[in-house]
Amino acid sequence: MDKDLQDPGAGFHDLLRSQLIWDTTLPAFDPADAPDAPLPLFQRWFAEACAARQPEPHTMSLATVDGEGRPDVRIVVMHDADAAGWHFATHSTSAKGRQLAAVPEAALGFYWAVQGRQVRVRGTVAASDAQQSLADLHARSTGALAAALTGRQSKVLDSLAELNRASRAAWDRARTEPDAPVSSWTRYVLEPHEVEFFQGDAERRHVRLRYRGGPERGWRRELLWP
Repeated sequence: MDKDLQDPGAGFHDLLRSQLIWDTTLPAFDPADAPDAPLPLFQRWFAEACAARQPEPHTMSLATVDGEGRPDVRIVVMHDADAAGWHFATHSTSAKGRQLAAVPEAALGFYWAVQGRQVRVRGTVAASDAQQSLADLHARSTGALAAALTGRQSKVLDSLAELNRASRAAWDRARTEPDAPVSSWTRYVLEPHEVEFFQGDAERRHVRLRYRGGPERGWRRELLWP
């Protein structure tokens, strides 16, 4: 019998240690040139990630906790980043929707590997009203509406056949009724109180710039040891 079949982990560590980190030329980052508030820098870095052809730069990790303080994390799509904060959406009945209702605090993480950059955002999350949430949904693709209409996110699924039936029906409705309402669909906005920008360095002299405070209290900047 093949050794790797006898021990599935036999080649794992060799494979893991063979992976390269930032096998590319990384951009420089001088925090002395950073703006007074984090949003303009985030928007600039996002544009630069897009220009560098970072796959899916608009995806982010969303970390929440439940009512008992147990953490959870998943990848979601950023819907906007503006003066109000960082926007995303989900069903209020989903696991993350329930967790945000119990503990309206969250953290976001962006990783743009092509430039060795991370952005971490922490803050308070608020739900938008029904009109804003539906406007957000209807501004997206037919597929996004179909997924929302399929519903039952995070519930136990009995079979893939059941999912296929529900999805086909949802796609049919999304195509014929592009303004279909989805009562549980909710747009959320995270108002930041802390934003960190991380620029990787090939010699591990990573540059970390943290903003703390907020739009109303004002932002203060500080460097962190890598």
